[in-house]
Order: sequence, then C-alpha cells, then structure tokens
Amino acid sequence: MRIGTKRLRLQTTITLMICLIVVLVLLIVYVMFGMRFSEEARASLENKAITIARTVSRTPGVVDGLLAESDSGSIQRYATDISVINDVQFVVVMDMGGIRRSHPDPALIGKHFMGGDETDALHGKETISVAEGSLGYSVRAFSPIFASDGKQVGAVAVGISLGSVRSAVQQNRWIIYSGILVGGLMGIFGAILLARKIKRMMFGMEPGEIAKLLEERSAMLQSTKEGILAVDKDSRITLVNAEARRLMGSVGLNQEPVGRQAGQFWPLLRMEKVLETGEALQDKEVEQSGITLLVNVVPVKVNGVIEGAIATFRDKTEISILMERLSGISLYAEALRAQTHEFMNKLHVIMGLNTMRRYDRLEEYLTDIVQNIRTEADSVVRQVKDPVMVGFLLGKLSRIREADVRLVILDDGVLPEAADHETARELVTIFGNLLDNALEALQGADTKLIEIGFWHKDNLLTLKISDNGPGISAEDGNHLYEQGYSTKGKDRGVGLYLVKRSVAKLGGTIDYQSRADQGTDFTIQLPYLAKHDDNLLKTDD
Repeated sequence: MRIGTKRLRLQTTITLMICLIVVLVLLIVYVMFGMRFSEEARASLENKAITIARTVSRTPGVVDGLLAESDSGSIQRYATDISVINDVQFVVVMDMGGIRRSHPDPALIGKHFMGGDETDALHGKETISVAEGSLGYSVRAFSPIFASDGKQVGAVAVGISLGSVRSAVQQNRWIIYSGILVGGLMGIFGAILLARKIKRMMFGMEPGEIAKLLEERSAMLQSTKEGILAVDKDSRITLVNAEARRLMGSVGLNQEPVGRQAGQFWPLLRMEKVLETGEALQDKEVEQSGITLLVNVVPVKVNGVIEGAIATFRDKTEISILMERLSGISLYAEALRAQTHEFMNKLHVIMGLNTMRRYDRLEEYLTDIVQNIRTEADSVVRQVKDPVMVGFLLGKLSRIREADVRLVILDDGVLPEAADHETARELVTIFGNLLDNALEALQGADTKLIEIGFWHKDNLLTLKISDNGPGISAEDGNHLYEQGYSTKGKDRGVGLYLVKRSVAKLGGTIDYQSRADQGTDFTIQLPYLAKHDDNLLKTDD
C-alpha cells in the first residue's frame, strides 16, 4: 500500500486494513441494531404503560370509586401509589365524561382530560398514543374500565414522558456505543497481533523483498547445472528445475513430476527412505536407460523436524569427462615437465662440453640431438596432415621417450586434414585415450613398442594402434567399454568409454584383437571427409 510516494510496511498495511474492516463491520452493526434497540426500548415502555393501565382498570377499588361518583380520594391515593411504584409520569382515572378522578396535580382533578386521544378508550378500546397534556408530551396507554355487569364506567390513562422514552433509547444506544468501542479496541489489538505474527512468519521481510528473493531463488535453481528435485514431508514432489527435467527426460521420465509421489514417480532416488530415517544418501549412482546419474539426497529439517528432502543429481558421464579433461591437463603438465627435465639434462651436457672445450664432441652431440628430434618430427609431419593431430602427437613424444617406449608410425598410410573441426577433436579423444592405455599397459615390460597407422581411402579412415603389452583377458574384454570398469583401480574406466562414444558419434566402428603376453591391436574405421585431397598426392610424390 502506498500513501503518496511512500510505501507502507506490511505490518502497518495489515493493521490498517483490518482496522478498516472492523470499523465498517461495527458501523453496519450500529445501523442495523441501533434502530432495532430504539424501537425495542420504546415498545418496552409502551408495554409497561399498557400493563399498568390494565392492572388499574381491573382494580375493584377503582371500579367502586367510579360507581360512587362523589368518592375520588381513594382513586387519587391509589393512582398516586401506582405511579410512584412504577416510576411513570401519571396515572389518570376518568369517568365516561372524560372528567379526571385522579391526577398528579390535585388541582386538575374534576377537570376534563386533555389531549383528545382518550375517545377510543371511552368507547371500550385499548390504545397507545403520543399527545400533549397538562404535563407536556408523553406516551399514553389507555384501558377501559368495566363494572362487574360489563358496563363501561370509565377509563384509565398511564403516561410516560417522552424524555423518559428518549432516555431509555439513549441508554440502549450507549450500550451499543460501548460494544462498538470494545469491539473496535479488540479489533485493533487483534490486528496488531495478527500483523506481527504474519511478519514473524515471513521472517521480518517485506513483500517486495520476498518477491525479489523468490525471483533470485528461481533464477538460481533454473540456471544451475545440477538437477534439483524437492519433496515435502509427505514425499510429494514440489519443485523441479530445468536441468532436472532434462535429465529425467533423458532417462525416459517424461511425465509431469510436480504433485506426484516421489516413490511412485522415481523409486530409484529412495527419497522416502531419507524422509523416514533422516539419513542422507551421498554420491549414490543411479543407472537407468543406459545413463548413470550421481545422486545426493539430503533431508530438510526445520527446528529438528524433517519437513522434506532435496535430491541433486548430475550425469556421471559429464563428471567423468571433466575428470578426463583434468587428467589431460595433468598429462600435458607432465609432458612439459618431462621436456623440461630432458632439456635441462641436455643443457648440462652442452655446458660441460663447452667448459671442457671439447668442441668436436659438442658438435657431434648437438648433431645427434637435432637429428633425433628432426627424425621424430619429420615422421609425424610427413604422415599426419591434420595440424591438430600433429600438435597432439608431437606433445606426446616427450612422454613416450621418458617412458622408454619406442613409437613407430607405419609409413604406408597418411592422415589427411579433416574437413570438419569436430572430427579432429574427436580424433584427439580417440588417439589420446588409446595411447594412454597402451603406455600404461607397457609399464614393467622389458621392451616397449607402440605402432600407429593411418589409412584413408574413399572417405573412409582406418586407424590402428598396437602395443606389445600383456594383452586383455576374455573376462575384461566383456566389460571393456563400460563406464567405470577398470582393472587399474578406483575412479578409472573412463578412457575406453569415451573412445567408444566418440567413435559412435562419428558413425564408426571399433574392434580389438588381443593375445596373452603378445599385445593388443585396436582398429577403428570412421567416415572421414578430407579437407584437401591433394595432400595425398604430395605424400605419394
């Protein structure tokens, strides 16, 4: 709510709104019941007056006094007692001629009744009216007086001053005013308490702050790279972010999840167990539709009571790829370290020969180094025309030399530059992982040999990588391309899975042959469109 340019606080707004509602309700109550109470107060006084009139008209002493026309003293005394006892303005008894036989002012006894509203009563009818008499305006109740033989002998008039009527009405109104005041105060007090309670329930935040927080929370949930699924204490799904929907779609869960029971929608998450036990599930692998997800489920507790649970999950393949990239960075760093170490050793030899002034030996040493490097580089550049693969293989040479492995590039084929850069990147993944596997397979071997070959013909590329390691057993071969399967320890088994995935992505095939203690040959065939066909001609020349 705004007043001018100033925005009121939530607590103030709630208090004012509730107070306004209370005022409106009390005003309606006043209008509805004020008039009714006034009417009831007047009706009550009128009933009182007519009741007194009836009582007086049936009193034997009054009847006898009217029959004895000369006796007015007893009627006057009785009427005075009745008016005092019942707190009315007057009780006037009159005969059939309208002559007063009693009156609060004795001087008016014997004179004609004033007001003109006694006629109906002298004709045998009870009436109630408002008229002006000798004592002013009053509410008058008339009742006829009959003798024992049924003959009317007079009438009695009981009057209550209009001031008394107004006083009674005003007294009833004061009751209403008091009720309205008490109700208003209680409404204001209740409004303040309610506003404070709502403010506490909202953690003291204003609606604008809550809306901003909700928008920020929604943006964070929808932009995170992890799937997030939340349930309430009844295991009913209440929140699912965009990444969770994508991952659920990838495993075949395409129905709308919000509002459904988590145990029925996705029982593999085991969220109901977390709600029951209050124990979190950490790094749980869930495999469905050929996809492995890494899941964490934690209970949500408020004041020590479990109110729900949240599951976060991510495709383990993405995590494995990230680990592979980090491993690749480590390998590159290791290659640089090896090159640095090799360079420092050679630099020390050069400095030593120079200090000894053995220039002839120095020249011979440098010639050998340059020749070896040129031979390796020339072999790679001559047969590999793709610059990405050239850079990759030249970077691997240092690690291969440090591992004391002999690398042979079969010279009867060539690898042309790929027309598609994506193909070149996938080839790096394929060759990188196969070379790393071959190097690890050769650890501990007496002689270490790796052979690689490339053959391109009719837009079909054949790749071959061989090593003379211990080979692959038949049992391991059954799980060779499974993600996470490895004989080398924990957190391994990613490389060949990525090779298989890259080969499938390029639309190719992969096969292997292995012989115990003789080595393993991997053969890959891929559809491969070369960028420049003349590269082959130059190589052949």
